Amino acid sequence: MHPKALLLESASLIEKVFQFAHPADAVVARHFRENKSLGPRERATLSDTVFAVLRERLKVEFLARSGTGSKWRRLAILGFPGDRDFLKSALTDAEKTWLDTCLSTPADQWLAPHRHNLPDWLAQALSAELGAEFDALAASLLQAAPLDLRVNSLKAKREDALAALKQAGLQAEPTAWSPLGIRLQGKPSLAKVPAFVQGDVEVQDEGSQLLAVLLAPKRGEMVTDFCAGAGGKTLALGAAMRNTGRLYALDTSGHRLDALKPRLARSGLSNVHPVAIAHERDERIKRLAGKMDRVLVDAPCSGLGTLRRSPDLKWRQTPQTVAELAELQARILRSAARLLKPGGRLVYATCSLLPQENQAVAQSFSAEQRDFQPLAVDELLQSAGVANASALCTDGCLRLWPHRHGTDGFFAAVWQRKA
Repeated sequence: MHPKALLLESASLIEKVFQFAHPADAVVARHFRENKSLGPRERATLSDTVFAVLRERLKVEFLARSGTGSKWRRLAILGFPGDRDFLKSALTDAEKTWLDTCLSTPADQWLAPHRHNLPDWLAQALSAELGAEFDALAASLLQAAPLDLRVNSLKAKREDALAALKQAGLQAEPTAWSPLGIRLQGKPSLAKVPAFVQGDVEVQDEGSQLLAVLLAPKRGEMVTDFCAGAGGKTLALGAAMRNTGRLYALDTSGHRLDALKPRLARSGLSNVHPVAIAHERDERIKRLAGKMDRVLVDAPCSGLGTLRRSPDLKWRQTPQTVAELAELQARILRSAARLLKPGGRLVYATCSLLPQENQAVAQSFSAEQRDFQPLAVDELLQSAGVANASALCTDGCLRLWPHRHGTDGFFAAVWQRKA
């Protein structure tokens, strides 16, 4: 595609995304479906431009004020990745001069909002949570997340999967914390990589992989993934169970559960039973009460721990939506807890960075549910062979931070139901 046409397409797509009516990745995917003539390079450029602008929205919108013409074109110019000469071939002389001026602004002249690119309410909350570490977190959230894989322990060992990926031409290394994790360099397509096609590896962030380690399901047990989504953690749990017992994958979205089916086919699992539910009080849940050995609640949340992947979330979430989510999380956790038999294990997790969705929900549950005993997460991880587990935990809970651990932001608390 000619540079001028590609820049025009980028501006059009940014305008669609900035309506914030739907998740950015969904808007981008729909745009690609509606424009099938776009090739892989054009799609990559369009996607990279959109997400660069979302990550540094406050900064690029400030710079865009000094330009002329369409706001969306100016944002596209500022976010356009890669070769500047390619970009400049699409610009007028005035735009080239303007861009050079924007790029020459010294880093120490930016105001704090232009450096951290977070809405005020979120910057204040995270600064209160982290103190002197806030700047490091904010900088990490402006970087693209790495691509992590989890080895399917039913089919392969990590060293064998690493060798297979390297043979396929990929740069891969073991993850620092997850015993089954592999981190790839760059964002290679996996569609034709044998290890992925045959189900030896599955895409899953390293932090998310640790939730299955904490739940630690055993052969022959009854286990529920209460908010299964597209099933990344479900697959990890099923493999840990060695494809035995019964694993329920519950979710209110039948569409997301449908997305689990091809992943199940690759994984080789046959012990997974997807169940679409209407809400956390669904009658099908009541029939499982008191029967589960282990329950994972990876609750719907603000997703603010995934801003490296989904930077639009910081502009779509508000203090009100966070408060509403915290209420929903508490209801889901109470409902899920009823499924456990005496001696059963419960894990509550979010990919949020905010205490309202994390510690506050866990502490409230502990205060209400006296028959649930909190377990020390660092001890559970250490017993599972996770090195330096204490570095991943705060006050007995899992607390993962992008700037500290190189993972998405995650929280997890664990309880055992008293016998």
